[in-house]
Amino acid sequence: MSTAVLIAVSACGDRPLKRGDSAGWTVTIFYTAVQAHHSGFPAKVTGCRSIDCEYGGDDLGTYPADFVAAVHDQGTGRTASGRYLNWSYDVGYWLDDAPRDGSGRRLRPFESAVADRDVLAAATRFTISDCGRADDGRTLPAEICAKLRAARWTVVDEFTPGLGGRRKTDVYIGEETGSDFTDGPWYTTFEEAALHVG
Repeated sequence: MSTAVLIAVSACGDRPLKRGDSAGWTVTIFYTAVQAHHSGFPAKVTGCRSIDCEYGGDDLGTYPADFVAAVHDQGTGRTASGRYLNWSYDVGYWLDDAPRDGSGRRLRPFESAVADRDVLAAATRFTISDCGRADDGRTLPAEICAKLRAARWTVVDEFTPGLGGRRKTDVYIGEETGSDFTDGPWYTTFEEAALHVG
């Protein structure tokens, strides 16, 4: 579907898009970091032993610093023990048995998405109808765009305050696949994308 024929939805106030085609989106891929793919210097993490607290002081273990940083950026990471170290702006770090969003919902690869509530309301479903271009100006590899377009996404969480915005969404693809993941094509933001909502 060409973005030239898509209906642009005006960016007005707090009226989230409920149905239809919309161009001009910025889409960022997020993922679960995997401790085995990180080897930075040891960093001690404190937080909560479950999601039912806020910025706790329990010792959650020691992990590679680059892994901890990735968890902070992405929101979730699988530790060497098989448990998950998660992070949310309103909870801090916590340990869990699954990758979860800040409200405790399990993140599902090629299903879970994030958007500000006044942009796409919670539980809104959408597909990516056009991948636009990567933020460095390149076209996304065809196989990656095809997989993203084949998925049906559901908004399950909202952005950390200040990180969202009009026509911006993050989509979850599951675990990183190697130590060079952030140098690969899945680690990307693409712009001028088009969504079909509803």
